[in-house]
Amino acid sequence: MLSRANFIRKAAVRFASAEAASGEKEKAIKTFKIYRWSPDDDQVPVMQTYKIDLNEMMGKMVLDALFKIKNEQDSTLTFRRSCREGICGSCSMNIDGKNNLACLSRIDPDCSKETKIYPLPHMYVVKDLVPDMTNFYAQYKSIEPWLKQKEAVDMDKQQPHKQSIEQRAKLDGLYECILCACCSAACPSYWWNADRYLGPAIIQQAYRWIIDSRDEAQAERVEKMNDAFSVFRCHTIMNCTKACPKGLNPAWAIAEIKSLLAKHKTPSEKDHIPA
Repeated sequence: MLSRANFIRKAAVRFASAEAASGEKEKAIKTFKIYRWSPDDDQVPVMQTYKIDLNEMMGKMVLDALFKIKNEQDSTLTFRRSCREGICGSCSMNIDGKNNLACLSRIDPDCSKETKIYPLPHMYVVKDLVPDMTNFYAQYKSIEPWLKQKEAVDMDKQQPHKQSIEQRAKLDGLYECILCACCSAACPSYWWNADRYLGPAIIQQAYRWIIDSRDEAQAERVEKMNDAFSVFRCHTIMNCTKACPKGLNPAWAIAEIKSLLAKHKTPSEKDHIPA
């Protein structure tokens, strides 16, 4: 049995050996090429190169790399972020050719490959990795994403809007959308007709309200999309479903609305429910 002094001596030797080994650990230098553009100067967009030692990083996501670059190398680098948990949708961008959330995109540990980061494609750029979402949010507002009912609710006597388990289950795969726009920015039809085609994210959100059993404006909601562009510009390319970082299926929601429109009848004026 080891004496207390020998035990402490051997533990100290092991600790010193481990510390020396960590100090001799080779650096893992990863190259990031990031899209840079500012409205404050007259320069054309450029891809700026940054190098990071991955062994110095605690986090392993692309967002962690962006933070390290901004904090230690270039404070002018601009990007959106908030939750860091794939919930808010703020850090959506194009990473190595795929639209994704930076907080959910793991850094490729292969240091022989460069990681290229761009803002979401086919959107106006505010600065660097920040896309202009004005049109996207205006389209979201246009579908009136709230419950609509024929009779105004008495705030003094309001009751819960009850749903059965089956009715509630219909919203699964729809309500989880975080409006990051990864799917819409991956859709060629949205690239060409963003002014009139709602795009997969907004159509999926519209379907979420159309099939909500508590809503009483289904016919009116469907009628708003009864034109050649709002929904029918979807050509089932399926980029939207491949791009969704939450694993949702906007293409399915679009197909369901097309099916509803096939048997839809325009509601009369008396059925209109004020916003």
